[in-house]
Amino acid sequence: MTIMSCNFSAIAIASFIFPMTSLAESNGALSPDLLSNLREGYSMDAGDLARHNAVTNTAINQLALNRKVVAGEDGHFSHKVKTKGVTNQKASGRCWMFAGLNVMRAKVIREQGLDGFEFSTSYLQFWDKMEKSNLYLEDIIELRNADRLDREWLLVNDGLVGDGGWWNYVTGLIAKYGVVPATVMPETHSSENTATMNLVLGRLLRAQATGLLAAAEEGATVDKLRELKEAGLRDVYRYLVINLGVPPVEFEWRHKTKPEKDADGTGVEEKLSALKKFTPQTFYRDLVGVDLGEFVCLYNDPSQKLGAHYRFDRARNMAGTKNMNFANIGMEEMKEIGVKSVLANEPMWFAVNMGFDESTEHGLMAVDLYDYETLFDLELSLTKAERSRFGAGASNHAMVLMGVDLKDGKAQKWLVENSWGDAKGRKGQWTLQDDWFTEHVYVIIVNQKHLSATTLAIFDQEPSVLPAWYPGSQGIRR
Repeated sequence: MTIMSCNFSAIAIASFIFPMTSLAESNGALSPDLLSNLREGYSMDAGDLARHNAVTNTAINQLALNRKVVAGEDGHFSHKVKTKGVTNQKASGRCWMFAGLNVMRAKVIREQGLDGFEFSTSYLQFWDKMEKSNLYLEDIIELRNADRLDREWLLVNDGLVGDGGWWNYVTGLIAKYGVVPATVMPETHSSENTATMNLVLGRLLRAQATGLLAAAEEGATVDKLRELKEAGLRDVYRYLVINLGVPPVEFEWRHKTKPEKDADGTGVEEKLSALKKFTPQTFYRDLVGVDLGEFVCLYNDPSQKLGAHYRFDRARNMAGTKNMNFANIGMEEMKEIGVKSVLANEPMWFAVNMGFDESTEHGLMAVDLYDYETLFDLELSLTKAERSRFGAGASNHAMVLMGVDLKDGKAQKWLVENSWGDAKGRKGQWTLQDDWFTEHVYVIIVNQKHLSATTLAIFDQEPSVLPAWYPGSQGIRR
């Protein structure tokens, strides 16, 4: 109460010495004169009254939905990669992981003659959390003398064990831990609903980080700090087992083969493959067999130099591995490479800014799908480079391209397999219009065989390092 009285007194004194308008105008504040002008300069006309009545009674996106765009989608594609089933990441941020496994899922289904198949995402999720926990504590040891307001320190401690990730997170995990079928390590409530699991894990790690910093202040060496870290990781492992289960070291697996009718035709005899024993590594080697080292990351960020090699700092989930790197190329070249990949029946991991012009109801991504400019009579246009400059243009969701519709050799639209289950989109699939690709696709992951020698040579350049807070890297944080 006393503080408020003091503040009002100060304002009164300032108003007496300096006229309020000149004081406000000098620092860019909303002055009484400006507010008065805003009030007096606007009178709701019939058009704005209609807008007011509409948007106060109906969801804005229902009103802004561009029916011409929706009506123009026929659901047909000139080429589709054959697959079966749709995955569901539920209430988790594992899109990058699902997309990475879905790239390989179609191959397993095709080569093994399966009606459907899913990899265990919770298996890789377990090791992702374990690796991120170790990396966080390693970062604390590295930055133990940093100022608490240092930008890198703050970033490391923000969302330290979040669900987000990049393609190199997938490849690093598979190379080290292999993969297993979903039946071997199925989903749990915590794997599908990660908020509380992540919250508790974050509290545990920050408590361990506090101990590391205290030991460092007392003069502990890096070797001693790592001993303390390793002791703390026992609690992390135990906590993850409680939430996700024990990751298998070895398992047996078999699958259905083509059924045959009984001799009398009255029933169907289920045929099964022989029961085989695998480790996660041998399962990947024998049944998947994709050489992940052949794949490269292509990026389109018009705010940066094209034809150049870049690397995001701290874009990794495992200590001792390299950060995410990419070649920044033009959009038309990116599309041409994407078409080659899909026509070769190779599903393609890609990352987008999912916050613009997409409808889960219609399974559609198209520029001006929501015509806010006409609805509100406003100018809202920004280029892709301008969105990047203001932090509004960055990839935040990964999916898989499974088809393309070509006209005269040019893509008109793309078929997308999402990981949001079959209740969203058109039974889990989306149509991505080519103009939306131009504006909101940032990353594709393709086999390097589809690149020209000139583009492939970009990776021979020494990469320019972009800081971890660069807008394009933020999608990996959550």
